[in-house]
Amino acid sequence: MALVGGDREIATIQLYNSLSRRKEEFRPIGDTVTLYVCGVTTSNYSHLGHALASVTFEVLHRYLEYRGYKVKRVQNFTDVDDKIIAQANKEGSTSELVAEKYRLAFVDDMAAFGVKPANIYPRATQEIPQIIDMISGLIEKGFAYEADGSVYYRVQNFPTYGALSGRALDEMLQGTRFDPEPRKEYPADFALWKLSKPGEPSWDGPWSKGRPGWHIECSAMARHHLGEQIDIHGGGLDLIFPHHENERAQSEAFTGRSPFARFWMHNGLLRLEGEKMSKSLGNIVRLRDALKRNTPDAIRLWFYSSHYRSPLVYDLASIDSQERAAHRLRAALGTQAAAGQGDGRGSVPAVDPAPYREQFEAAMDDDLNLPQGAAAVFELAREINRARDDGRDVRDAQATLRQLGGDVLGLNFQQLAPTDGPAVPEIAHLIAKRNELRAARRYADADAVRKQLLDMGVALMDSAEGTRWERVKR
Repeated sequence: MALVGGDREIATIQLYNSLSRRKEEFRPIGDTVTLYVCGVTTSNYSHLGHALASVTFEVLHRYLEYRGYKVKRVQNFTDVDDKIIAQANKEGSTSELVAEKYRLAFVDDMAAFGVKPANIYPRATQEIPQIIDMISGLIEKGFAYEADGSVYYRVQNFPTYGALSGRALDEMLQGTRFDPEPRKEYPADFALWKLSKPGEPSWDGPWSKGRPGWHIECSAMARHHLGEQIDIHGGGLDLIFPHHENERAQSEAFTGRSPFARFWMHNGLLRLEGEKMSKSLGNIVRLRDALKRNTPDAIRLWFYSSHYRSPLVYDLASIDSQERAAHRLRAALGTQAAAGQGDGRGSVPAVDPAPYREQFEAAMDDDLNLPQGAAAVFELAREINRARDDGRDVRDAQATLRQLGGDVLGLNFQQLAPTDGPAVPEIAHLIAKRNELRAARRYADADAVRKQLLDMGVALMDSAEGTRWERVKR
């Protein structure tokens, strides 16, 4: 156990730190955990890869709160960028309108997915004064220089540049393609402020009418909303270099304080046909389209089937299998034991959820091991379903299932609306037919009817009380 806020005991959590490349005991700087997550560039609709990253750090937020911490999570929007400008030209619109259109779409999609909102969603275009202040400070300290209206960061002046990505500067020059800018003093230097071209978004800066570079935006927003040092910085694995490497260099050079982020956490990438899911590659599955086919719970459980640091391959069959898994959890939260039975005073004890809670916490304390954490939730659900059929009291166990599965893992345990799929009389007819086949010991035929119903979007639950059903996505 660790002490937080003087005398309050809070669980010890181990998190993998990308900077040290090992698991470390997590201890926040102050009473509130400061968590910054790199958000989306608002140039198009969000895809499942964006959802995976958002859910990873949302669940981290949820679990830290469950464990007794206060959390302040900031997730930014990059709403000025070359991609946004290109999309605006494609749509015959303006960068401002395009950025706002897809920002609002992201908010809607995350709400439909049931993602717990961050505390603050800053936008780069609303942080220009903070960005200019930081760039000016870097110039004064000798870490940046102005050249023909643009400003660049001197990577050679930051001694530990490359520590996060594990790359030496000479290796970077050999293996990395840098933007060819004749104004640069050194090829690996990167832009903090860009002189705007005609027709591009621009702001009045001390150096020119221009716009911020991508990397400086996050440094300025993290400092503005969370302070000069933060507990955790999160994002996708593909952001380690150059984005997070550059963020670390900017922030520590500006403040003179190290480390900028005590923990760097990175989620594995979602892959489609061997490549990462990316708007630039055009191989995306939009989140809003995925939610038309599958429930949020099924998609979440599919995310949780792989450790957050591992890659995840898009597979419809795997997602569909999680629909059936989600159905089992909902079944466990259904009808409770009969009144007066299994209250712990008789021969049939109530279900004790403590071992399952301990199993869940042990998994999550070990670098947010979601596959093992979800496994503990499913074991609890199986015990509830068995115990309820025996007439045992499952109310405490169901409350624990709702807390661990709902409050921490973000599941909503909801089925489809009753208007979807086949009509109730047809469902009742097929259930009756299946019951007749089971009574006649024609189990293979009965299973075929069960599968027919499942293919129609209806899942069956057998118990001592009879057969119940609910609608699920096919």
